[in-house]
Amino acid sequence: MQSQFEFLKITRNNVLKAIDGLSNEELNLIPPGFKNNIIWNVAHLVVTQQLLCYKLSGLEMYLDNDFVDSYRKGSEANGKVSQEEIEEIKTQLVELPNKLITDYNNATFKSFAAYPTSYNVILNSIEDAIQFNNVHEGLHFGYIMAMKKIIK
Repeated sequence: MQSQFEFLKITRNNVLKAIDGLSNEELNLIPPGFKNNIIWNVAHLVVTQQLLCYKLSGLEMYLDNDFVDSYRKGSEANGKVSQEEIEEIKTQLVELPNKLITDYNNATFKSFAAYPTSYNVILNSIEDAIQFNNVHEGLHFGYIMAMKKIIK
């Protein structure tokens, strides 16, 4: 699993680099042809990792339920995200993978509810969830890069 954790950290670092220097307005702009904005995609990464790994394992997430509801699958950007909220999202983007690694290494994940993804993959274990989360993160990193190209 070590390589999966490294992939997660690398992707998260790439996301941070991609959004570095973007203004609050640019992060909140919904480009033509998209239904969400860059900061929604970043927050969605934070939320999805928690849902896939913790919620499906029957564990408490490290996120507040209102935050999860705002950025989970099927949600849409609604309203402008403040600079303070953007900074918190960036912090979570960096910190939550470390908590996942610690929790995994401490054998915190004892059970897992099988979950059929919209990608047509069934997740049957925490290891499946971690691996699939990396695929999901790569997909949304692509969206972020496409949006950045449009708004710049």
